[in-house]
Amino acid sequence: MKATHTVVCVASTCESEMKLKRMVNVVGVHTGGERNDVITGGVLNVPGATMFDKMKYLETQGDDLRKFLLQEPRGSVTQCVNLVLPSSHPEADAGFVIMEAEYYVPMSGSNTICTVTALLETGMLPMQEPYTDVTLEAPGGLVRVRAECKDGKCVNVTFSNVPCFVFGLDVPIDVPGIGRLTVDVAYGGMIYVLVDAQALGFKITPDEAGKLVEVGERIKRAAAEQFPAVHPENPEIHTINQTLFAGPIERTESGLTSRNGVIVSPGRLDRSPCGTGTSARLAVMHARGQIQQGERFLHRSILDTEFYGEITETLSIGGKPGIRPSITGSAWITGFHQYVLDSTDPLPTGYTLSDLWRKPD
Repeated sequence: MKATHTVVCVASTCESEMKLKRMVNVVGVHTGGERNDVITGGVLNVPGATMFDKMKYLETQGDDLRKFLLQEPRGSVTQCVNLVLPSSHPEADAGFVIMEAEYYVPMSGSNTICTVTALLETGMLPMQEPYTDVTLEAPGGLVRVRAECKDGKCVNVTFSNVPCFVFGLDVPIDVPGIGRLTVDVAYGGMIYVLVDAQALGFKITPDEAGKLVEVGERIKRAAAEQFPAVHPENPEIHTINQTLFAGPIERTESGLTSRNGVIVSPGRLDRSPCGTGTSARLAVMHARGQIQQGERFLHRSILDTEFYGEITETLSIGGKPGIRPSITGSAWITGFHQYVLDSTDPLPTGYTLSDLWRKPD
């Protein structure tokens, strides 16, 4: 009893002395090993008519929230966070803004899978079995989702991605320290430079992670400088910002399969097979005649976790031929967190150090 009484007194003292400036409720979620947490409380709304407007507002006027949650000491370079918001779009059940370690992105497949899982498993949106259909507004556009549900669990999530297309095939770029490479550039919700992993001697295995990051960031910087890319329907979406190392494509009885590794700035590997990366790769494969509409594609990550992709529609984006892919993956809730800011905390928006938050040379 004495020990218990002492703990209660200490806790009471701490509570009376702590003066909080901010409290944010977050559901911890991962898909394929990639941590994509979901903010479920503590932020009422953000100015803007669309999710893209809200994203730009946060980026230019409200970036303290991203820094507070994703920079150290509360956050990590290896995680993302999604802010769930009301949507004014008549077809959307909710909206979400995707915050990565260094920037905001118009779309992310792994973050979509994690956000839907959190919304359904916490009851923020009603779950129906065996399937729940949800429409979310991402900054990049509407995303229609079907979640397979059983016994209160979101078993898997299939989302119909925004239109995806190829900017260029067999693009020559000169990379410092490597030389001339031939790459592909495509949009899958983010703009990717895709490079043949085998041609650079990579098998995309865990022991190669550090080297993949170093080479991938070098390739991305060179490609972004030498091949300007601007979305034909939204010029505010521009510039190559991800490198995808593509493994060999194998044909099995169940369909096509391959490995991949996506490098996320400021310099780390996506732990999942990457939804937008899978979408960009499907756009390239379709442009090369390597996959047909309705054919199944299994994409594996460096951790051997899996997403399934399929082309459901061919279409045109700003005069460019493109596809609409659907991506399927599963997510798991890892915890429930209350992040707080004490009024006396000297590091209210956290910090970055170059030992982990690598900067270009």
